[in-house]
Amino acid sequence: MKKAGLLMLVFLYGLVGLQAQDYIFQLWPDGVPGAVDDPDYTERLDTDKPWRIRQVTDPTISVYLPPPSKTAHAAVVICPGGGYGRLAFDMEGFEIAQWLNSEGVAGIVLKYRLPDDRIMEDRSVGPLQDVQEAVRRVRWHAEEWNLDPKKIGVMGFSAGGHLAASASTMYDENVYAHNQLSARPDFSVLIYPVITFRDPAAHRGSRSALIGDAPDDALLHRFSPDERITPETPPAFLVHALDDGAVPPENSLLYMESLRKNKVPCELHLYESGGHGFGMGRSGSEKGWPPALIQWMKMHGWI
Repeated sequence: MKKAGLLMLVFLYGLVGLQAQDYIFQLWPDGVPGAVDDPDYTERLDTDKPWRIRQVTDPTISVYLPPPSKTAHAAVVICPGGGYGRLAFDMEGFEIAQWLNSEGVAGIVLKYRLPDDRIMEDRSVGPLQDVQEAVRRVRWHAEEWNLDPKKIGVMGFSAGGHLAASASTMYDENVYAHNQLSARPDFSVLIYPVITFRDPAAHRGSRSALIGDAPDDALLHRFSPDERITPETPPAFLVHALDDGAVPPENSLLYMESLRKNKVPCELHLYESGGHGFGMGRSGSEKGWPPALIQWMKMHGWI
């Protein structure tokens, strides 16, 4: 990967004193699809808690593997949130990956590009290209990393939840030239996700960043994952707080209802309080979602 991007991640791990990843890979070593060159657009790290990465130009996956075992592990591609304008890379990224490791699951943190006309021919599909390639890359390395290629999930927080839901409903869209490995996740974990781009429940900041301030109905439909669900959509585990002032809980409800109509297994946890951006939980009942997720994964045989 580019030296600047690697040094930034090393600096980030040093700040928080956490164990480094097992591997870190460029997603696009042969060139980012649909890229536009802008030498003034460079990656930035903000170190106010939570640490945020902005202006991503070199997408990567940071791979955290659980202790070796005779049984192949499940893996989860993790999409940090940040309104498609930044990535909360610690509390919605590598902290999650390390917790998954403690449960015997590989955590793959995706540093995806944030939509921007300065570096993308089509900003609406840039993040989708990255998450599709991340799922394919994990399947490609499954044997090497002792992973089960039929137990590859996606997890996303806030706008990262929109990306994970998009990966679950748009996995068969050919948004770049790729190998023949499937980009379909086997399951999804959506934590206070942005889902609909239609008012009144839309998160307007994410919508504006991805598809502009005045999208037509076709764009609203294409990028509202609740409207793209079919019986082949992967099962989903959803978490939301009822007092979320940023992304209304109706987003998770819309996704759940569409899954149910299509007879896709799902589980939704609504918490009385917690607000937005609580990660693995602060002090209220929302701290119950991580063990609930593990139980759900065990019930379906992914752990």
